[in-house]
Amino acid sequence: MRIGGIELPDGAALAPMAGITDMPMRILCFEQGAAWAVSEMLSARGFLCAPKGTRAMSELLRRSEREGILGLQLFGREPDEMREAASRLSEAGFQFIDINMGCPAHKIVSNGEGSALMKTPEKAEKIIAETVKGASIPVTVKIRAGWDQDHVNAVEIARRAEQAGASAVTVHGRTREQMYMGRADWDVIARVKAAVSIPVIGNGDVRSAGDFLAMRRETGCDGVAIGRGAQGNPWVFREIRAALRGEACPPPTLDERIDLALRHARMQAEYVGERVGIREMRKHAAWYMQGLPGCARLREAINRAQSYDDMERIMKDYAEGRERNGGKQIPTEG
Repeated sequence: MRIGGIELPDGAALAPMAGITDMPMRILCFEQGAAWAVSEMLSARGFLCAPKGTRAMSELLRRSEREGILGLQLFGREPDEMREAASRLSEAGFQFIDINMGCPAHKIVSNGEGSALMKTPEKAEKIIAETVKGASIPVTVKIRAGWDQDHVNAVEIARRAEQAGASAVTVHGRTREQMYMGRADWDVIARVKAAVSIPVIGNGDVRSAGDFLAMRRETGCDGVAIGRGAQGNPWVFREIRAALRGEACPPPTLDERIDLALRHARMQAEYVGERVGIREMRKHAAWYMQGLPGCARLREAINRAQSYDDMERIMKDYAEGRERNGGKQIPTEG
């Protein structure tokens, strides 16, 4: 699959998730076989108005040599701001710009941004066209099925995106009304694929290699992006790579989960400082341990961690307790 002049490797991509897909998580997913990734979303207006060197802005724009092909997700409601931001950000070291027209968060849609733009197709097209005009790198668009079940218009928006010069479109098979509830409608992805000639990337309810293969088979999509399915499970990309080779891939062991979770915690602490990093890491650590016996109490302990040493002790105590009790662990108090 190609996005503009970029040849993308086979496999699944890491989808953008605000507050989650920062540089440490992206690095770990690339190491496990993510084909490409998209950053957390960046406000066009915020970028244009922020003083140079603003910490939050710098963090959103940071990338590592250890990352592969990476897109920068940009959001906004004003075409001229999107054009100017895209022009400046084309030199920021990312391979493409991805316009967010899918975020369902209230604070985003209440400002007429994210998935709210699916209610105004003409304006959405204008934003895409102006972003393409400003950018010197390819521009893609991420959308939802529609605003609600009475307004499923992903096909129309995708056609307008193609007409406006977008190089690809990613379709999350849920409406904004659904948020992240219920099942993603893969048929919407299939209808978009049949309606446009640019690459279509499917998104929604892909948590395993089996799901990845099923989405490609059922929708005909050119690529697959994984969001929540990668939370605490970067190994899903390893599993997909193996499946594409016709091989089986064993799930991660408890030791692998703990080792990677603690490595992630160290990276997070180095990225934003230990105090903030460990607080941000709590959700990731809980995802790494999800599904294990006693994970509810383990999560409670993790949520009280104030330092890397706290997190390391909690996880190692859990592992040692599992070993002592033949795998039947009651997590230690945090």
